[in-house]
Amino acid sequence: MSAESSRKISEYLLDIEAVILQPLQPFTWASGWKSPIYCDNRKTLAYPEIRDFMKLAFAAQIRDRFPEVDVIAGVATGAIAQAVLVADILELPMIYIRPEPKGHGLGNQIEGAYTPGQKVVVIEDLISTGGSSLKAIDALRTAGVELLGMFAIFSYGFKIANETFAQKNIQLHTLTDYEMMIEVAIERGIVTTDQLESLKEWRVAPSTWGK
Repeated sequence: MSAESSRKISEYLLDIEAVILQPLQPFTWASGWKSPIYCDNRKTLAYPEIRDFMKLAFAAQIRDRFPEVDVIAGVATGAIAQAVLVADILELPMIYIRPEPKGHGLGNQIEGAYTPGQKVVVIEDLISTGGSSLKAIDALRTAGVELLGMFAIFSYGFKIANETFAQKNIQLHTLTDYEMMIEVAIERGIVTTDQLESLKEWRVAPSTWGK
């Protein structure tokens, strides 16, 4: 992803408050972690200009990096719509992966039509610790497809996630990232340079930050 496109997407996410930065009034995640940032990329779907820009960015990266892809997969639920948009542009089949197998019917965890051996690219909306993404990847590999890589709108860039993706031999690419988001936020005066060190500390040790 070019720096220009990454910057544009960070600007979009801040414009519509899909990303909110509040280092002085941190959010509390379900895990109990305190966080200076909140991200809800589902909001991008309400803005045609933004979702069009993002789907074209995803498609261009996938064409460039993995032209051999057979199927686009979305991680439920946040990335299902993104995966549909991208698959439509690329004229490819689309499937999605549930967090767990269904408790009724066929008990599927992967929904849609695919065959073992097909080459799959996975779309995510957000990478935090990487737990839900890795569960989806494990399900795909168990199903016998060939995982080429994963693309996400945004990642916090936590060390634990980066290390786990590397251990699993997964290529992860994002449309924008934490560094670009903070750079744009400082330029706009959303956060101050004095708060920069605290934002860096959170990214290094999110589980203990703010306690």
